[in-house]
Amino acid sequence: MEEMKDVVLEYVIEEYLEDEDEEIDYDTPLISGGIVDSFSMVSLMRFLENKYKISIPNEKATPDAFDSVNKICALVKEFIK
Repeated sequence: MEEMKDVVLEYVIEEYLEDEDEEIDYDTPLISGGIVDSFSMVSLMRFLENKYKISIPNEKATPDAFDSVNKICALVKEFIK
């Protein structure tokens, strides 16, 4: 699980952080904190689906489910077989 957390955290940092000095961790609010918006959430979901060969149903792809790296990894784990 730690490896997945690191992959997701690195993706978020590379794709969505504009201030290189800003630090985030596994519990940093991504959506409610303004780091990830709804458009970015869709691209993040596609990245996860491709990376982990899963399909996340739209009804599960809620802003709350994508609000931290820990929540994202918990969501992904639901669909990994």
